[in-house]
Amino acid sequence: MTLQAILLFAMIALIILIIVAGYVKAPPDRAYIISGMRRNPRILIGRAGVKIPFFERVDKLYLGQMTVDIKTEQSVPTNDFINVNVDAVAKVRIGTDTESIQLAAKNFLNKDPEQITMDLQDSLQGNMREIIGTLALKTINTDRDSFSDQVMEKASRDMSKLGIEILSCNIQNVTDENGLISDLGMDNTAKIKKDAAIAKAQADRDVAIAQAEADKAANDARVLAQTEIAEKNNALAIKQAELKKEADTAGAIADAAYQIQEQEQQKTIQTATVNAQIAKAEREAELKQKEVLVKQQELAAEIEKKADAEKYQAEKKAEAELVQRQKKAEAAKYEQEREADAKKAQAEAQKFAAEQEAAGIKAKYDAEAAGIAAKGRAEAEAIKAKGLAEAEAMEKKAEAYKKYNGAAMAEMMIKIMPQMAAEIAKPLSQIDKINIYGTGDGSNGASQISGNMPIVMKQVFDTMSEATGVDFSEIMRAGTYDAKVNKNINITGADVSVETK
Repeated sequence: MTLQAILLFAMIALIILIIVAGYVKAPPDRAYIISGMRRNPRILIGRAGVKIPFFERVDKLYLGQMTVDIKTEQSVPTNDFINVNVDAVAKVRIGTDTESIQLAAKNFLNKDPEQITMDLQDSLQGNMREIIGTLALKTINTDRDSFSDQVMEKASRDMSKLGIEILSCNIQNVTDENGLISDLGMDNTAKIKKDAAIAKAQADRDVAIAQAEADKAANDARVLAQTEIAEKNNALAIKQAELKKEADTAGAIADAAYQIQEQEQQKTIQTATVNAQIAKAEREAELKQKEVLVKQQELAAEIEKKADAEKYQAEKKAEAELVQRQKKAEAAKYEQEREADAKKAQAEAQKFAAEQEAAGIKAKYDAEAAGIAAKGRAEAEAIKAKGLAEAEAMEKKAEAYKKYNGAAMAEMMIKIMPQMAAEIAKPLSQIDKINIYGTGDGSNGASQISGNMPIVMKQVFDTMSEATGVDFSEIMRAGTYDAKVNKNINITGADVSVETK
């Protein structure tokens, strides 16, 4: 190995040793100042560098934020000569530009943050005391932002000479020796309470007004909604009433048609019932007539007129058969007429259907007219037939009544006598209480009441005899033994006269 190589190797090793020994790296919150060989020192902030050992040195300068507590240790008079004590807090740091670092390096190099804040405290307190002397107490309390701004502006000129930058200044507390701030506070408190009460009253008033307006709007909306609901309900009720009216009208029409049909059926039933009653009356009349004939025959046998009675019976029987044949003939004639009318109506209906099919839509109305006319003629024929039947029935009934003789009427009178007695005694059954007193003639009240019954019944028979011209007492006595033996009796019937002396 040559000498040159050794020297080269030694130089390289020396350089490496110098680099290793002189390598420095500055953090972001500190400034490393390398000085010694240059006129202007080198400043490293958050980067690395190399110093030459034995020829250069490294000094440190804190660049972080620092808090300075500013207090007026003694009372300071304000502009209105009121002594106050003020506590404030300032946030400061060393400027990051080269000039500020160089100025700070001359004053705070290699010092801790606490030492730096202690050095700045006196200067900041002096600046704050100067500003307090220019302001009034009320301004210091009410406009603390302006106060702190003035302190920062005043102190910034002095701090810039030291390379310090003021970030913020906040007033923490203001007190006075005589309690004037408390008095002002009480006055302000009273004013604030007053203003708050007024504001509260106004707010309550506004709330009440707003509430009233809201209630009014809600009520108007509710009334409007209820009105619309009522209108809708009314319209619904009207519509329902119209629909019900239509339904009731249709129902009434159907009911009327049903009632008309029912009346027609009732009319038919009544007609048949009347005819049945007439037939029944005729049969009862015939039965009564036969009973009379039997009694007459018995009476004739007793008075030795059996032959005449038999002749009379034969004649009456012939007459009855004749009447029966006449009725059958009339009934057959009536049935034939009804059948003819029915066939006629059927033929007209068939004709109407044929004409309707042939004539089409135009002939429809003519066919309806023909149908209505046919219906009217049929109804007229039915009414006419019914009238004829009723007239014939009434005529037969009248003839039957004419054939009643005294014995039949007597039997009828005897049958209704219990009913007459019951009707006459009915008023007596309504008497709840009766007091009976004796009379001067020796009879009592009970015998008088019971004795009125025959008198009333006799008066009824006398009245009926005068009204009808029939002596019911003679008819009633006709069946007695005395009448048959000693008295003359005249019994008159249809075409028969029996006289006994």
